[in-house]
Amino acid sequence: MIGSEGVVCGVDVDDEALGELRAQSARAGLGNVRVKLAAAEDASLCERCADIVFIGIALHDFKDPFKVLQNAKNTLKKDGRLVNLDWKKESTPFGPPLNIRFSESEAASLIERAGFNIVSIQDSGPYHYVIEANLHP
Repeated sequence: MIGSEGVVCGVDVDDEALGELRAQSARAGLGNVRVKLAAAEDASLCERCADIVFIGIALHDFKDPFKVLQNAKNTLKKDGRLVNLDWKKESTPFGPPLNIRFSESEAASLIERAGFNIVSIQDSGPYHYVIEANLHP
């Protein structure tokens, strides 16, 4: 999707998971994957450099999700997109506890307060939703 000139960056607090990502990237011959061991609240990979910031089933896990969204905002190019995939706030046979999940409206409100415009909110299978947002002009 990103071609040979694009770069994929990942941030996580789990060094073992990052090690596995490094290994899989190497096996696939991908030299354009960069990882950083850090809390997303503390990580800023670059300023205004990213086309997309993807938060994958994690917004509910952050100690300070607003700070994470602010970092995402500072990382995105002017015409960049935020994509947040997360668990629906309903009982499921697996996944995080219901009490820590954000509903679609709670997540959208938080994303808007961080300075984004909501572009769309859609179901993503039976257990997840996806919110796409862009920066305020």
